[in-house]
Amino acid sequence: MAPRVLTALTLNLWNRSGRWPERLRLITRELGELAPDVVGLQEVMRLVRPGHVEPLSAEQDQAAEVAGELGYAIAYAPAADYGNGLVMGNAILSRFPIIESLSEPLPHAGTGEPRSLGYALVDTEWGKLPLFVTHFNWRFEHGFARLAQAIYVAGRVEALAPAQAGYLPPVLMGDFNAAPDADEIRFLTGLSVQNGRSAYFADAWVYGGDGGPGATYDPRNDYARANREPARRIDYIFVRGPDSELRGEPLRTKIVFNEPQEGPEGILWPSDHFGVYSEIAVEPRSL
Repeated sequence: MAPRVLTALTLNLWNRSGRWPERLRLITRELGELAPDVVGLQEVMRLVRPGHVEPLSAEQDQAAEVAGELGYAIAYAPAADYGNGLVMGNAILSRFPIIESLSEPLPHAGTGEPRSLGYALVDTEWGKLPLFVTHFNWRFEHGFARLAQAIYVAGRVEALAPAQAGYLPPVLMGDFNAAPDADEIRFLTGLSVQNGRSAYFADAWVYGGDGGPGATYDPRNDYARANREPARRIDYIFVRGPDSELRGEPLRTKIVFNEPQEGPEGILWPSDHFGVYSEIAVEPRSL
């Protein structure tokens, strides 16, 4: 019998760029078809009262727009403040109740590019699951900042979801703006030691992908092609696992939100990024 799984999805929304109302329809349609248990979103816009986190209304919150009628609970992690209550950040959507959540700024090494880490502890039918979503610096030359962010995130996952706490293996999702051979990703996947520190997260694409490159920022996408960047895999689902009972093992992973639609105003893509979807083992198993 196939093991029961947790389904997770990550997607950079590309804020409200392009034809957002039409893109939103594509996103919510595919999200409804995939029906993931948990979702990590990046570049999520929200209008708030200055100094507050809660949105002025559901219509002023991209996370709520995406969640729509699907019944997801939402945890939001603001990152950039554009003034007059307009913020952009990351969001976690969960079909399970959210027990606790928090948002923390990431180090950005003086680059002037504010970033955040969002955390939510959710109460699943298999046990408590720590979820993390983030978005690293984007410039090619900011590898030093991304490496600092990777080290910080690994430390916060360990602090908020220690192995001895008895939680399910934590899931870390997001737009890391780095290819698999970059130092920051190598650190997260146990291939690089930095300042005497190391970490290990299973890369869901490596575990459960189709063996291809798995590009998520791809010039095949008209919105991405405008930036004249090569095809790269920069969006990830990581799991600190599998554990001794094989919980946290990514079993099947695929690229999603990667097909356009022909509309009255031309080709429409859900976002400038493709998304990643993974099925993760959550029930105890034996070898």
